[in-house]
Amino acid sequence: MYVYDEYDRKILNDRVKQFRDQTQRYLAGELSEEEFLPLRLQNGLYVQRLAPMFRICVPYGMLRSEQLRRLARITRDYDKGYAHFTTRQNIQLNWPKLEEVPDILAELAEVEMHANQTSGNCIRNTTTDQFAGVNADEVVDPRPYCEIIRQWSTYHPEFAFLPRKFKIAVNAAPGSDRAAIQVHDIGLEIVRNDLGELGFRVYAGGGLGRTPMVGPVIREFLPELDLLTYLEAMVRVYNRYGRRDNKFKARIKILVKALTPEVYAEKVEAEWAHIKGSPTRLTPEAIERVKAYFNEPNYQTLDDEPAELVEPRNGSRPFANWLKRNVKPHKKAGYAVVTLTLKETGVPPGDVYDWQLEKIADLADEFSFSEIRVTHEQNVVLADVRQKDLYRLWEMLKTAGFATPNLGLLTDIICCPGGDYCALANAKSIPVAEAIQRRFDDLDYLYDLGDIDLNISGCMNACGHHHVGNIGVLGVDKKGEEYYQVSLGGSSQRDATIGQILGPSFARDQMADVIDKIVKLYVETRTAEERFIDTFRRIGIQPFKERVYEPAH
Repeated sequence: MYVYDEYDRKILNDRVKQFRDQTQRYLAGELSEEEFLPLRLQNGLYVQRLAPMFRICVPYGMLRSEQLRRLARITRDYDKGYAHFTTRQNIQLNWPKLEEVPDILAELAEVEMHANQTSGNCIRNTTTDQFAGVNADEVVDPRPYCEIIRQWSTYHPEFAFLPRKFKIAVNAAPGSDRAAIQVHDIGLEIVRNDLGELGFRVYAGGGLGRTPMVGPVIREFLPELDLLTYLEAMVRVYNRYGRRDNKFKARIKILVKALTPEVYAEKVEAEWAHIKGSPTRLTPEAIERVKAYFNEPNYQTLDDEPAELVEPRNGSRPFANWLKRNVKPHKKAGYAVVTLTLKETGVPPGDVYDWQLEKIADLADEFSFSEIRVTHEQNVVLADVRQKDLYRLWEMLKTAGFATPNLGLLTDIICCPGGDYCALANAKSIPVAEAIQRRFDDLDYLYDLGDIDLNISGCMNACGHHHVGNIGVLGVDKKGEEYYQVSLGGSSQRDATIGQILGPSFARDQMADVIDKIVKLYVETRTAEERFIDTFRRIGIQPFKERVYEPAH
């Protein structure tokens, strides 16, 4: 992963000093709330329902074990001993004191971390596939390109105050899309053209929130070296034409739809014509310099299926279940990719205690070259585990609460903090997630159901990505009461679709029953090879409406 140089450290330390002065001036009454607002936002600080919320940047989901240990200490010393992994591969603190945030920033800077541009109307953390670099089928490792975008976009003076927040995602695996690129402001698919040249398929105008949209392709092939100049043209056009009179219509998706994708693409091409030869254009040397930070670790020469794996797998059904759900193939023989699920029933999805952060750091040191990845599904990945160590790792994960073998299943819920913390939320998310997890606590039944994405958001901002859940749950306000709207058929994968609203909303105590009815109809209707999303697409929404809203007998 990228390692800071002396310029990075100076910029970061200067930023910490600057924000310390700004915070002190605000607390002394020398800066108004209006003046302080953009300053705190671009340093990751929100004002939430009960306390400030502080969001820490995890570029493209990559962490070192020493950074995780520092995060653990920060949550213990400055918060209430736990933190929350987000769907943007970042980490949040929910209870910091405003006057101590500069101290937290200083602590983060010591381990090459920050909170720059994790909020505000700027280009946010660029995300990618959590299996980047270890995927056997990826075109190239996408992380260097994410780092290039990070360096270009951070502190970019022209894009510091965009009409609204701006999100970019990169995918390089032709067989899958774990970065949800079609529901981002800009999505980049790394591809090769017919001549074998490397480049990008470019999507624009995707996004969730109040007006969910799947982004269209605006350029089928962008040469590799033109990445930054083309991105600059795209954001310039948005910055110039994006709505600033109405924040609900300010996202690029509204602009692309209003202009049409074709006209937006024409404007981008016209802008690009003026800047494509500028110094911002990449060079092979610049790309190779960044790629050097992502060299492979010191892999051993190993064989697949060692006896240390095969024997316990044959003798332990729980271990075999965990292998099936939470362990994925690695590009190197003898290695595996392990996902630690943060979805133990009774624990809010994505939440992790300080001692658990330290435990993950220890596990990363022992099993995975001291590296950790955060997923946008709010789990954690050890990407380079030797197959012969899997059983020993599994036994250690069980004691830490990370071995729930439910990855991709109904209880592996994506969930925002909701009304328990967020000032924007209409309803609580966490109790609904827990009720569903408790209803579906039979692993055999979950395995029979197969892959089902269930996502929960507490409001229309869609931090829980409910629009693209196979089953989506949205908290709504109904005359001061908390209710929940259900949608079906969403997907963030390569076949990205926005879910269809089932009908009138439900009270919180009905939600587990509602999900149960939906799931039972799926079981009754599916064919042997169908996933939930396949069955929904075949039979449509009407049978689910009839089942869920049928009169009680």
